[in-house]
Formats: sequence, C-alpha cells, structure tokens
Amino acid sequence: MGNVIVVTSGKGGVGKTTITANLGCALAKLGEKVCLLDADIGLKNLDIVLGLENRIVYTLIDVVNGKVSPQEALVRHKVLKNLYLLPASQIATKEMVSPNDMKSIVKELIPNFDYIIIDSPAGIERGFRNAVAPAERILVVTTPEVPAISDADRVIGLLENFGFSDENIHVVINRFKPHMVRKGEMLTTDDIKHTLSLEIIAVIPDSEDIIVASNTGVPVSLNGNSRISKNFENLAKRIRGEKIPLEEDFATVSKSFLDSLRDFFSKFKRG
Repeated sequence: MGNVIVVTSGKGGVGKTTITANLGCALAKLGEKVCLLDADIGLKNLDIVLGLENRIVYTLIDVVNGKVSPQEALVRHKVLKNLYLLPASQIATKEMVSPNDMKSIVKELIPNFDYIIIDSPAGIERGFRNAVAPAERILVVTTPEVPAISDADRVIGLLENFGFSDENIHVVINRFKPHMVRKGEMLTTDDIKHTLSLEIIAVIPDSEDIIVASNTGVPVSLNGNSRISKNFENLAKRIRGEKIPLEEDFATVSKSFLDSLRDFFSKFKRG
C-alpha cells in the first residue's frame, strides 16, 4: 500500500500547491515513486509550478468520464523520472467529481506508487471533500497569522469529524519570518501548536527563492543552491518516518534570514 497524503488548508493563498510540488520532488529525490494529484479543479496550478503545463494531454476529468485510465493520464516529470502528475482540468467544476471517483482513482494508482500526494482546494466545500475522501494522512498548511490559524483550526475539527485521528493530521507552517517573531509581530511555533493541539511536522521560511521557483516551473527542492530545499528534504524524511528534529528547520530559517539581509545590504551598497 502506498501512502496517500492530502495537502490542504482552511484559507486560500497559504502555499498548498508549493508544498505539494516540493514535497513530491523531495520524496522522488530520495528514491520514492511519487504521484501528485491535482484536485483543485477549475483553478489548477500544480502543473505550472512543476513546469509541465505544456505536456498535458488528459486530465482528471477525462479519467472520471472514462475516456482514459488514471495511468494513461499521468504526466512524467522532465527531470525526476519517478515523479508523475495527474493534472486537473481548468474548464471543469468540482461538482463534476465525487468523493467516490477520487477513491476509485487512488485505489487504481496505489499499487504503482510509494506515495500519492493530493493537492486540495482551500475551504471545506465539495473540492475539499473530494480530496480528503481517499486520504490516509493529512498535511494542514497554514501561515503564522491569526486568520490562517483560525481557518486551519476549523478544518482540523472537520477532519476529526470525518474520522481522522490526531496522529494522522500534521501541521506545516509556511512563510515563517523569524525577524517578525522576534519582534512579537508574528505567531511563534509554540503559539500555533498550542492553538491547534497538533504536531508541527515542518517549518518553511518565507523566501524569494520559492517565488522565483514558482515562476520558472522548477520547484525549489530541485535547486541545490537554495537553503530552503533542505526544509523540504526534512519534511520528506519525516513523512517517511525518519526522526528529524524540528530544530533543523529553524537552523535553515535563520540562515535564510541572514542571507536575505546580506543580499539587501549588498544591493544597497551597489545602489
């Protein structure tokens, strides 16, 4: 059996698709065979972040309609040959897919993959229910801001009502800014852990590298020069069951912040 993981959130714009793409790349780099499934029907961004938008022939909707099998709709990554994408359709709606459809598709794909990672739309409506239907584990992505944490808490409550245990729900803190935390202007990891009462499985710092990566279609996990790639590697290893202390994420956060300061003053001097 593969591990079926859904990446979700209560609030839009917190970076779910970035987390999905980079986690998939990091697991593939570790030798795992990974399928990324874009369940954000009607919006679809996962193919763009992966740089695969021009290679799509069939989509999730074609699979649901019986036009092709799930395997036939897969798009293989250009660099990581053990990473595949089942893309979403931009011209369809979430109502055209049911939770049972998602279960059937994942059931057919599971024997061929070590991990299936589903990129869920934000919110708690039909698209969210579709995405979590086949899930074994959940990654709830949030940023260290009160509205995002509040929405994440709501989603966690709903997931618990669906029957997921605390052991199967983990929190990923994205866009963490240590200088704001030190000033008391941003929630700390302890604040978030206390509010959500769940394990924090990864901390991803705010970084311009991620913005550049999204715009170029090359996930930051594939950039060996970016310190942030280490954070996604840590997340991937924890997903595999390895005991990587969360403090290792903070070491990268601190270095990333110092790098940003150096870049800023370097540009200032040149100006």
